[in-house]
Amino acid sequence: MPTRAVAILLAALLAISCGGPLFRIADAPPLAAAAWRVLLAAAFLAPVAVRSGALGAVRGLSPRERWLLIAAGVALAAHFGLWVPSLALTSVASSVVLVTTSPLLVGLLSARFLGERPSAALIAGTLVAFAGAGVIAEGDAGRGGQALLGDLLALGGAVAAAAYFVVGRRLRRALPTLAYAFTAYALSGVLLAGVAALAQQPLLAVPARSWPWLVLLALLPQLVGHTGLNWALRRLSAAYVAAVTLGEPIGSTLLAWWWLGERPHASTLAGGGLILAGLAVATRAEYGARARAAAAPGLAS
Repeated sequence: MPTRAVAILLAALLAISCGGPLFRIADAPPLAAAAWRVLLAAAFLAPVAVRSGALGAVRGLSPRERWLLIAAGVALAAHFGLWVPSLALTSVASSVVLVTTSPLLVGLLSARFLGERPSAALIAGTLVAFAGAGVIAEGDAGRGGQALLGDLLALGGAVAAAAYFVVGRRLRRALPTLAYAFTAYALSGVLLAGVAALAQQPLLAVPARSWPWLVLLALLPQLVGHTGLNWALRRLSAAYVAAVTLGEPIGSTLLAWWWLGERPHASTLAGGGLILAGLAVATRAEYGARARAAAAPGLAS
């Protein structure tokens, strides 16, 4: 497995870990904040996408691939539209832990739609990491109806994220990273802007104090984080990329402790240890699978 791909994937993991705490600090209407995150990211990418001619690849897609690209934008919009409101209802730790349970669904969907059947070791590593996520979530249980609603929204965001990963892996075979990222972000931003308006959260109603944080959200977790994940999807399996994102709760929890004073419980620390162990197993499984594929007759480069 390419070392560069893993390094970029880990950098993306660090960047997306900033998302939950930054949304909380921004203190803006959740749907409007989610829309601005992807719209600003698309705006930052637009000049590069136009100058590089990357959008020509979008025009060359087949009708089926264009529908898949629209589906990716819808899935990303659903992911943020469900997850960001959950941050106002439950703790950052619980919300991020639950939204990163998507690898379990990604493994199933990848086998069905991509023909990427995950190895037993990769499944085991993902399950260990998921068990760690469960330990963290259990520590935040019993906080009442609002917290439960927040947990359900975060789980809905996980389902949408799984769809985004699988569709993205399929499209990454036909589209360069820049073209895919710009188009998916722009589509999801327009959809979220419409939903925000219907929910009476107009984009221009965002408080002035929130803008620096929204710009940081667009630059760090979106441009560095999500674009890094999209780049990795062309080189690594969807199940592995999704499994690595299970490390996000560790970074988000530590940042929430530092920035927001949300001290992690002992269960958060124990669950974080399990997540790290699961990631180690998943990484070793992906390295092994890549090495065997490269050594197979007719596949060595």
